[in-house]
Amino acid sequence: MGDIILRGWNWCKRICHRKGYGVHSPSDFFFITNVVYEQQPFYAYSSLHHLRRVVAFLPHYREKVDKFLFRLVNYLQPSVLFEVGTGSGISVRYMLEARNEMSVYTFAEQCQEAVKRILSAKPAVEYLEGSWQEKVKELTGKGVVPDLVHIAYTADYEKVFEELLPFAGPNTCFIIGKPYLNGEKKRWWQSVVRDPRTGVTFDLYDIGIVFFDKKRAKEHRIVNFL
Repeated sequence: MGDIILRGWNWCKRICHRKGYGVHSPSDFFFITNVVYEQQPFYAYSSLHHLRRVVAFLPHYREKVDKFLFRLVNYLQPSVLFEVGTGSGISVRYMLEARNEMSVYTFAEQCQEAVKRILSAKPAVEYLEGSWQEKVKELTGKGVVPDLVHIAYTADYEKVFEELLPFAGPNTCFIIGKPYLNGEKKRWWQSVVRDPRTGVTFDLYDIGIVFFDKKRAKEHRIVNFL
């Protein structure tokens, strides 16, 4: 009940940030209206909806958010995804359904059998257990660099951001999971938005989106995606 009330309150606060109202950048307006708010029933949604039940007991986003992650990957067409803090693994499945050719490395402190089951159908996924820092250094040392980063269910969100930031280029996107989880993470998210090393940012409440194209003017977009 508390979460419903909080979401209702934030929806009211964001009522002027719906459907791209007030956004004058053509590219940002397109992203909001045709990626964030796209209503098309994509082919994969039905099967993924039923798969969610297998891992519902593990940390996960609302289905609405995972559908957006599908559309985000469909829009960006990234080649390599690093995800730190796998959670239920369902977000990775949504993203992979949008681009099967994408190489995915998802790092968990401890692997879960249920997650292994839902990821087993996707050979492009490496579900890795243990220290994400060691594995990230190993991969980047081999020249494996992500163009999409999902900082998901991890208490090391700040360390992950700083570790992978040097590899960010104009076509890189970071997904920040649950930026309003608590006061400390909210303050950190606000510092990411202000950080001169980041570019255009989008605040969807459940997740934050960070781009790094320095040719574009730095802007922060609040989107009512509740």
